[in-house]
Formats: sequence, structure tokens, C-alpha cells
Amino acid sequence: MNILVAYNHSSVAQAALSMARDHAQQFNAKVFVMTAMGGRENATPEKIKTVENGLESAKQFIQEREIECETYRLVQGRSPGEDIVWFVKEKEIDLVFIGIEKKSRTEKIILGSTAQYVILKSQCPVTTVKSYTAAS
Repeated sequence: MNILVAYNHSSVAQAALSMARDHAQQFNAKVFVMTAMGGRENATPEKIKTVENGLESAKQFIQEREIECETYRLVQGRSPGEDIVWFVKEKEIDLVFIGIEKKSRTEKIILGSTAQYVILKSQCPVTTVKSYTAAS
């Protein structure tokens, strides 16, 4: 089984990574952690360094439990959603974990929703993970 974690180093991405690690351990799966950076305009040396550090931390987190893990940083000029769906096909992914955050309607119209795109276009099941804060 191949599992993909769409990873952007946010708190919800970390929650998705944690859930994917637990799932991979139960099913003896390989984990791919991928960050889609969009186009080359987003690939400044500083951003690349930040992404690479985040991916290395994610890989160490997965490998703590002796789970096979590969990391990828994509800068292909497509939207992050398109990159994720392409990666699913390319690597024959069986399950995607992706973090979601609440967005206003305006943000969805202007920015779109990567998770929504992946859910609708992916050829495999997609598990969405959200972080929450408990009420006091």
C-alpha cells in the first residue's frame, strides 16, 4: 500500500502526517510526503530551504516507527491540487491524507480549495484531517 501526505508544514498537515503514520504502521504501507510549491515564482531559495527542512522533519517523524518514507518537492507550474492528483497517478498511490482549514467563501472563490480539487479529481480515497481546539 502506498500512502501520500500532502504536506505544507501547517498544523493541519502535521495532523494528517500523524494520522498517515498510524495508518501506515497498521497496514505496513510506504509513505510519500509531498509538497507542491506551484510555479517557479514560488521557488525562491528561502522557500525551497524551508520546504526541504519541513520535508526532512516529516520524513524523520515517519521513520521513527521504521516506516519506509520518501519525500518530494514539486515545482511544476501547476496548482498544488493538480500536482497532488498527478502524483497520485504517477506513484500509484492508494490513499491520500490532506489537511483542511476553514476558508471563507471569498477565499474559496479567489484562492480555490486544494483539498476540494483533490477529493473530486483523485483516483483513490482521500482522507481529510482538520485540527481543532477543544472548547474550554
